Amino acid sequence: MDAQDRVREFHDEHDMQGEPEYQLLDLASEVGELAADACSSTEYGAGDGEVEVERDEIGDALFSLLSFANSLDVDADAALDEALEKYERRIEATGDPGSDR
Repeated sequence: MDAQDRVREFHDEHDMQGEPEYQLLDLASEVGELAADACSSTEYGAGDGEVEVERDEIGDALFSLLSFANSLDVDADAALDEALEKYERRIEATGDPGSDR
């Protein structure tokens, strides 16, 4: 069973299905917690410290992302494959994976 299926099963078991807009807000909140930890651990970039975040906080963000994908019926593995292919095309075309946006 892959991670996305595990999250779907957890939601089903605990009756946690949510609307995509709420799942997206939860994801933004979890990523915000990661950013807050990173800012704090590096003294907002002014310190000499390394970025420190708790592993379970990364897990929370991943859980929220997979929950959001499930709420939209998006296969996360397929979406990741598409993103990697896009980055490969950009690197081949420009030498850089960044977008022009």
